[in-house]
Amino acid sequence: MEEKELITLLQDSKTRSKAFEFLVDTYQRKLYWHIRRMVISHDDADDVLQETFIKIFRNIDKFRGESSLFSWIYRIATNQALDFLKKKANERNCSIEDLQYSRSMYLEADVYFEGDEIQIKFQKAIATLPEKQQLVFNMKYFEELKYEQISEILDTSVGALKASYHHAVQKIKNYLETH
Repeated sequence: MEEKELITLLQDSKTRSKAFEFLVDTYQRKLYWHIRRMVISHDDADDVLQETFIKIFRNIDKFRGESSLFSWIYRIATNQALDFLKKKANERNCSIEDLQYSRSMYLEADVYFEGDEIQIKFQKAIATLPEKQQLVFNMKYFEELKYEQISEILDTSVGALKASYHHAVQKIKNYLETH
């Protein structure tokens, strides 16, 4: 289905439910993993994903097409995950990076995590990155998004994203070499 057609169906009260089912089917898996890489826990990712789809459903009439629907949805998912992390970090009186790193320590016990020892070490390395570098790295490396797409989602220049990705790669390499 073309994006414009989907938007039209989503914004029409008669076709909204069916169109939203299609949207969920189309984006659920991608958004889950996008959120999961940020919040780390499966249960938290499920909760944030649900909140993301609720927010999309409630606000679809406000979508004006200034960015692609994909970018708009990803921006909502990203903001929902960041809000969740900020709330958890505030509860623990620590930074988001410290929270994510401590959460990455529990990956081995997570029944939903299917990685080996190297994958866990890789996830811990990613968790040490500053928030923006984590986002850029995950979107570029795992989700294979183009810099232009990431730029739309994060509202940042392509040049800044390339620099963030480069720094993230260097920090991950350093972490893996020293741990």
